[in-house]
Amino acid sequence: MAKAGVFVNIRVYWLAFIAYWGIVLFGYDTGIAGGVVSQANFQKHFGMWPNGVKNAAVVTAVSSNVVSVLQAGAFFGALGSAPISGKFGRKWTLVGFTFIFAIGAILTTVASSPTNGLALIYAGRVISGIGIGGISAVSPAFVSECSPKEVRGRITGLFQIMVATGVMLSYFINYGVSINIVDGSRIWRIPFGFQLVPAGIMLFGLLTVKESPRWLASIGRNEDALKNLAYLRRKPTDDTELLHELAEIEAAIEEEHEARKGLGWKEAFFGKGNFIRFVIAFVIFLLQQWCGQNSVGYYAPQIFASIGYTGNKNSLLASGVYGVIKLVATSLFIFFGVETLGRKLSFFISAMGMGICFFIIGAIIKTHPPPATSSTSVVTAISPASQGMAAMLYIYVCFYSMGWGPLPWVYVSDIFPTRTRHFGLACASASQWLWNFVVSHQTLLIEEQLGYKFFLMFATVNIGAMGVFSLVIPETKGRSLEEMDIIFGSVSAEKRKADVARMEHALDNGPEIGSTRSHEFTDSKA
Repeated sequence: MAKAGVFVNIRVYWLAFIAYWGIVLFGYDTGIAGGVVSQANFQKHFGMWPNGVKNAAVVTAVSSNVVSVLQAGAFFGALGSAPISGKFGRKWTLVGFTFIFAIGAILTTVASSPTNGLALIYAGRVISGIGIGGISAVSPAFVSECSPKEVRGRITGLFQIMVATGVMLSYFINYGVSINIVDGSRIWRIPFGFQLVPAGIMLFGLLTVKESPRWLASIGRNEDALKNLAYLRRKPTDDTELLHELAEIEAAIEEEHEARKGLGWKEAFFGKGNFIRFVIAFVIFLLQQWCGQNSVGYYAPQIFASIGYTGNKNSLLASGVYGVIKLVATSLFIFFGVETLGRKLSFFISAMGMGICFFIIGAIIKTHPPPATSSTSVVTAISPASQGMAAMLYIYVCFYSMGWGPLPWVYVSDIFPTRTRHFGLACASASQWLWNFVVSHQTLLIEEQLGYKFFLMFATVNIGAMGVFSLVIPETKGRSLEEMDIIFGSVSAEKRKADVARMEHALDNGPEIGSTRSHEFTDSKA
């Protein structure tokens, strides 16, 4: 489309902006917990310094638990989102999960008692995790289904920009609290309470957006689908390009319905051309979680302390700079690179760059070990070796941000068909949260046990697994969602062309869109 651009698609960008405030929560919560638990006053208040001496094993366990219980809740929230969004739609499912998240955020914020405060924080984190898991599964599906193919990668990729925004906010709020608040419950109440700001923006913002046209078409509400599609594209309902897009959507839905009639929920996994999509979605998020970034993201203060940036101010400030670089690099890639380089090349360059940076960090730690490993120790100067390792981490996150950070969500949002997209995104998100939980729970223990080999392990995964994976997956840049069925073998290109022509002919010769199928989809169970 010659007119395609930010102003033509302004309503889609607005929808993405609103739907992805929940993803700010995703990013914020990945960064906030590690910083909160690293505060000495938090540790002392909740009994981790018996007799005035820090118990390192207890601190490590509590830090791992506070971070990872969120992922445990998110796993179940992501799985539960599939039937809910299939029945109630993307918009109202997001409203419900945002409300659930807010309840959890309130619980973590009010926790103060030294005896049961940690239990309240754990409970709040689990409940918030359920909300975040549902949001992380539904938001990209919602945005992808509403985006035109010309800019879908960029708009869907806003997901990772919002993640990076949340991470950056968490680091600087932790830093601000650490230098301005000496003691008291505000040390954790301010960081945890801030979660309610993006949650509130999303909750009220969702009231201003329209439901997904593709979801409406999938349940037989074809006239509503046309109206919402026209609203999003800012075109009249009789526009030729608009009717062609709707015909393409309807043709894909009809093909899926006819080819998989009677399969029930099994169609999501075993329908023709679907199983390989689930394999890709599972593996892509397994690899993303083991690329090393989330280990750095969750425990940035501790990681920077391990390479020599000791003292809370040093480690938290270094973490904040890391967050800023991640946000800037992600934004530049999403707006200028995602639709230029393509998915495969971006994945490959990203994997190679990350692996090289981690190999360099591991080698420097081996030859020039940092002088201290405690985030609360105080040093007068940062060694050149530590500065070099920090620089490698900053370069590493640039490579992460141009591929394996934003693109797994873009790619998975691309490849699933309309009737099973909510299942695909739910399972992909659940896979992401499952491995997220494993990595976040084990990172500090692995780091303590492996030392410099911690970085070599991730480097090997980056190059040996992620680089190879990048070369074998299909390219999806510039292809419509409906074309994915052709790529993955669900339907032949000839049949799709004939079905689209038939749908266009039907639209030209009758005022009631899809009237012959208006009840078929409501009777089928996903």
